[in-house]
Amino acid sequence: MMNHSQPTGADYNYTVVRQFALTTVLWGIVGMAVGVLIAAQLIWPALNFDTPWLTYSRLRPLHTNAVIFAFGTSALFATSYYVVQRTCQTRLFAPKLAAFTFWGWQAIILSAAISLPLGFTSGKEYAELEWPIDIAITVVWVAYAVVFFGTIIKRTTSHIYVANWFFGAFIITVAVLHIVNSMAIPVSAMKSYSIYAGAVDAMVQWWYGHNAVGFLLTAGFLGMMYYFVPKQAERPVYSYRLSIVHFWALIALYIWAGPHHLHYTALPDWTQSLGMVMSLILFAPSWGGMINGIMTLSGAWHKLRTDPILRFLIVSLSFYGMSTFEGPMMSIKTVNALSHYTDWTVGHVHSGALGWVAMVSIGSLYHLIPVLFNQGRMYSNNLVNVHFWLATIGTVLYIVSMWISGVMQGLMWRAVNSDGTLTYSFVESIEASYPFYFVRFLGGAFFLFGMFLMAYNVIKTVKAPEGSLKKVEA
Repeated sequence: MMNHSQPTGADYNYTVVRQFALTTVLWGIVGMAVGVLIAAQLIWPALNFDTPWLTYSRLRPLHTNAVIFAFGTSALFATSYYVVQRTCQTRLFAPKLAAFTFWGWQAIILSAAISLPLGFTSGKEYAELEWPIDIAITVVWVAYAVVFFGTIIKRTTSHIYVANWFFGAFIITVAVLHIVNSMAIPVSAMKSYSIYAGAVDAMVQWWYGHNAVGFLLTAGFLGMMYYFVPKQAERPVYSYRLSIVHFWALIALYIWAGPHHLHYTALPDWTQSLGMVMSLILFAPSWGGMINGIMTLSGAWHKLRTDPILRFLIVSLSFYGMSTFEGPMMSIKTVNALSHYTDWTVGHVHSGALGWVAMVSIGSLYHLIPVLFNQGRMYSNNLVNVHFWLATIGTVLYIVSMWISGVMQGLMWRAVNSDGTLTYSFVESIEASYPFYFVRFLGGAFFLFGMFLMAYNVIKTVKAPEGSLKKVEA
């Protein structure tokens, strides 16, 4: 229960939260625009303009880094700094250090945006940035941990709300993952070689890579979900006990799932099987969390008719449930034999990235921005609604096109003639995927257009005279 003398908005440090909230929208547009461009390049290759730094191979890591670390992580900074203050009923610890995390993170994002198109890369998925930037990430991340956990230590409530457990686990685990996977020997100012070799390097990389998904893109955003879904629904979390079980089961199991990225490789067979089994068990806590989020709407389902912000949050949970069913299924070796290296994997990643991560972030920001700028609501509820439909339709177009393309590719690659020769050449499978690449591009364009509407809505909300946007009671 909240005590009656709880702090007011003026007692909290909202400056850094505002900064991260607004840059989240900006980086969302930038990262997704690069995504739409590279999707277009797969249909119209001339769009690289014969320029080395606009080639697909350089822009693709720019896209993944921009959406994960610029958009997604900025959203996590904003919401974790907000939630930890509100639930601990105390100001943010070390405000100067909090400000440093903002400016430091923006500097890291800009250095990534410059170095990746220039071709500076470690070649490791989601960890392409070279060693000087990796060191900067570590410094900023340690500062982030000090601010976050410092705030929890000085809390005025005895209880630590479950969202903070998820944020805390994400902060600690991402630090460990990043430091271990980025261990390298520098050979020049912008080139280094991993200290690991061969299959060990691959194993460490996917222990990192999958847990960047598991802790940054899952645990972090579940922290967001456990605060903003109950807040927007004006209902308590469906089951607090389930949220605790969800937390401990998720963090205990997720860390083992990485080897499912390395089926049918030089990785020892037992390690592949262990990754598969742990991935399958992971289905349980994932769905436990999804059910807990969706069931929070018990007695408030009617709100979905009139509240597009709540719709964003609940539909994101549906995509979370779908992605966390699909992931364990794709980790099964026999399924993976069909899906691996195909567009099915790309579809799966984006059902999580667009459907879960982006939509829960957008919903949380729509809740947060009016609070941060002393408004009762967003400038236009209708635009939020239009954005919801653009995002949902865009995501579905993207996922379905990649499912069909991926399964088709897998079947074409394994088709053999009676004499044992391959039925199709690789080029034929690419040709067959072309129509689906166009649908994927369309889906991405829908999603991007929604982000532009959001930016307009946010600007109008921020610029409106303080308190002029009154909450409309449904």
